[in-house]
Amino acid sequence: MTKRFNPPSAQRLSAVAVAAVLAALAGAASAQPAVPAPLPGYAVSSDGRVVLSGFGQCVRAGHWVPANSVDPCDRVARADVPPPAPVAAAPQLEPAPAPIAVAPPEPPRPLIQKLTLSADVLFDFGKAELKDSGKARLDQLASEIKDAQVDEIVAVGHADRIASEDYNQKLSEARAQSVKDYLADKVANANRVTAQGKGESQPVTGDDCKKLGAERGSNKKLVACLQPDRRVEIEVLGSRQVAGGAPAAGTGATTAPAGSGSSTTR
Repeated sequence: MTKRFNPPSAQRLSAVAVAAVLAALAGAASAQPAVPAPLPGYAVSSDGRVVLSGFGQCVRAGHWVPANSVDPCDRVARADVPPPAPVAAAPQLEPAPAPIAVAPPEPPRPLIQKLTLSADVLFDFGKAELKDSGKARLDQLASEIKDAQVDEIVAVGHADRIASEDYNQKLSEARAQSVKDYLADKVANANRVTAQGKGESQPVTGDDCKKLGAERGSNKKLVACLQPDRRVEIEVLGSRQVAGGAPAAGTGATTAPAGSGSSTTR
């Protein structure tokens, strides 16, 4: 006998379909990552887990506000923090320059005698030719240093401020040259006598002779006041022997003739 196939009833098919859907949902739910609970603002199941939708999203509760956002349910906005700025390398300091070697100052040359002679004793006013009184004073100086080892004799002429600056410069040079020429004939080493003129650039009277009237040679009061500025300074450099053979710079103070200015030795 041939058996007949009896199709399942519609009710039975509906039950099978429902079961298959539930199984699929259960599988999808089990495949979704579990979200820890409790999380404020989200629906929680009876087992204490956050309820997920069929798309795997957390179900928000009715009182959910953006402040309840939490990963992985809702992406939490984070401020982008810029990377730290690179630290600049410390500047390389240039090495300090080597100190410039400074030559030590030359020791002062030994001074046998230094004297200042008034130009009025040596010369007539405004002239550069030696007078007899000037020659006598230079003769005395030559006699005082004849026993010394003379390295150099320096004669420096000075003038007062009467007349022009150019005139006074030339006059001081001419007077120093006259002294040099005379002494060169009196000492052993004539080529060691030098001369230079300073003009009116180095007065010694300062303000003492101001407001004395016209600045000219006929003003006798002014001429007399400026007398210390008209001078010849002489330095004798070298050494001399004293008793016992020891070298010495000089023999002490010498006396200058009246009106000849000061004379000192060292």
